[in-house]
Amino acid sequence: MVKHIVIFKLKEEISNSEKLIMMNKFKEAIEALPAKISVIRKIEVGLNMNPAENWHIALYSEFDSLDDVKVYSTHPEHVAAGKIIADAKENRACVDYEF
Repeated sequence: MVKHIVIFKLKEEISNSEKLIMMNKFKEAIEALPAKISVIRKIEVGLNMNPAENWHIALYSEFDSLDDVKVYSTHPEHVAAGKIIADAKENRACVDYEF
């Protein structure tokens, strides 16, 4: 099994209210993906509630293999969900590991 963890930082110049709208739309779209992409074993999106931290979104998901992570990451529904924050994204970090 593979855990896929991604964090996102949004651009500073975007207002907090705009960020919150985008973040919630992204969360809704990502968490709807298991019904559309069969390789997802588990997925959740957390929105940072601590204003002292620099990252805004955390995505946690589980897959059977790294190949399944690739299927997920290139799936048109996942790509469409990513476009929700694409222009607002300042940075992204990712870790994939076996458990």
